[in-house]
Amino acid sequence: MVWLNALVIFALAVACAVPLAAYMEGVFNGSPTPLTPLLSPCENAVYRLCGVDPNEEMPWNRYALAALATTFCGTGLLYAVLRTQYWLPLNPQHFANFSPELAFNTALSFSTTTDWQFYSGENAASYLSQMTGLAWQNFAAGAIGIAAGVAVIRGFARERSGTLGNFWVDFVRALFYVLVPLSVASGLLLVATGVPQNFDPYLTVSNVEGFIQAITGGPMASQEAISLVGGNGGGFVGANTSSPNLNPNGLSNLIEMVAIWVVPAAFPLLFGRMVRNRAAGYALIAAMIAVAAIGAGAAQTAEHAGNPHVHALGIAGGNMEGKEVRFGVPGSGLSLSVASNSGTGASNFAYDSLTPVGGLVALVNMQLGEVVFGGDGSGLYGMLTFAVLTVFIAGLLVGRTPEYLGKKIEGREVQYAMIAALVFPSIILIAVAIAIVLPAGLATLSNGGPHGFTEVLYAFTSVAANNGSAFGGLGPNTFYQVATALVMMGGRFLVMIPTLALAGSLGERPINRLGAGTFRTDNATFVVLLIAVVVLFGALTFLPADSLGPIAEHVLLWQRPPAP
Repeated sequence: MVWLNALVIFALAVACAVPLAAYMEGVFNGSPTPLTPLLSPCENAVYRLCGVDPNEEMPWNRYALAALATTFCGTGLLYAVLRTQYWLPLNPQHFANFSPELAFNTALSFSTTTDWQFYSGENAASYLSQMTGLAWQNFAAGAIGIAAGVAVIRGFARERSGTLGNFWVDFVRALFYVLVPLSVASGLLLVATGVPQNFDPYLTVSNVEGFIQAITGGPMASQEAISLVGGNGGGFVGANTSSPNLNPNGLSNLIEMVAIWVVPAAFPLLFGRMVRNRAAGYALIAAMIAVAAIGAGAAQTAEHAGNPHVHALGIAGGNMEGKEVRFGVPGSGLSLSVASNSGTGASNFAYDSLTPVGGLVALVNMQLGEVVFGGDGSGLYGMLTFAVLTVFIAGLLVGRTPEYLGKKIEGREVQYAMIAALVFPSIILIAVAIAIVLPAGLATLSNGGPHGFTEVLYAFTSVAANNGSAFGGLGPNTFYQVATALVMMGGRFLVMIPTLALAGSLGERPINRLGAGTFRTDNATFVVLLIAVVVLFGALTFLPADSLGPIAEHVLLWQRPPAP
């Protein structure tokens, strides 16, 4: 049953991604779509209102600058809403304003699709903050990632072109034609399964023993839909998708996990269509699925193995600590794989209660660069940087000039790819090193030893990957609120910008005809080599750090004799 559930999730995600990729090709190529008659007038009205010429193309640097400007404007607006929510409407619980540090962290978090939360939404954020602030940033940040992903694809698809498209057009179309329709459909499905969608104050109830409890409400379904479809993951409530309100049953759990993967899974297929080589897109998604399946199997095995100290007490079975009983170990292990293999990070369990190997799997999934399946758009362009490095290594092995899809990969392209690949682990490891030597970095850890180190390593890995999942043992303070915010921005744009530069450089090159000696990038050999490069790069970079955290914890857990 465990593997059947995983197979259903994988199959549904890919089955939904196939028509979505065909639809997105029409959207971003400017071809008519079923929604064009309805949305085209709205789209053109936005261009006229903002003074945008939809026919004007941008080079990669202007495209990147437009993405940065949009992010910073959105960050400022969200910061203002969070700092003034007490005086604004739609605050029936009369929540106080966010502190400056918390507002800064939250604003940058949601504007980079990270959705890292140092607060519980049901106890801190008003309905207005949840909707016009957090939910809007989920739309905007997701659209920026989709636009950047499409621009990178154009760089691989075009020849002798110095432009990658128009950011404003791609941004608006990602919003109107992709994220809004998918969010409406997902939101309606979640409402049908029982997720609340209202503006009522929380209900206060008591049981027969007199225990008082607040039952949360609010516009949950609409926010959950875009947080998943947009690759964001922020929870309306602190318990995230383990909450019965936010995730009532098995059907809602299925819908939410498919929603997390559907857009990232569509991107490699979209890539194949836009570069006019569908086999190349199939190769990329095959590599993603293979790595995701290996991680899912490892996580399930680890969590089903359980804890030897619990077994010594005569309690058999898997590791149920921190698991929602409605989903159990199988549902939680599958959620771990889906969430950590995406940019979403939403979870139906507590990460801090994973077995050491389970936590290691979640860490490794992100340490690979969030390329399986990654965030909306960002997962694909992250994988494409590894594809460029793979053909470069293959070219060195056979003594030929490396090519990818008929384009020669020369020194400039390799430099851009290496910058994008190396900046990600660099900002993580530097931030972790600073945190563990500063008193402020150790002040809010609830655990010492390897598990405490894992909490710090996981935090900076998650925010750099714009994933947002977290070990609950790391408490907030000013140091972490500022440090994680800065790493979020680095993980988002210090990877996106060199990748756009790579795409801009490739877009200027001609496409050469494939010859008999060309190393093909659309077959099983390339898939295996690509997986090896991704895994070895992540292992060589992070293995020393992982050895100090989850690997050391696993060894201690199984070697230390159980307590009597």
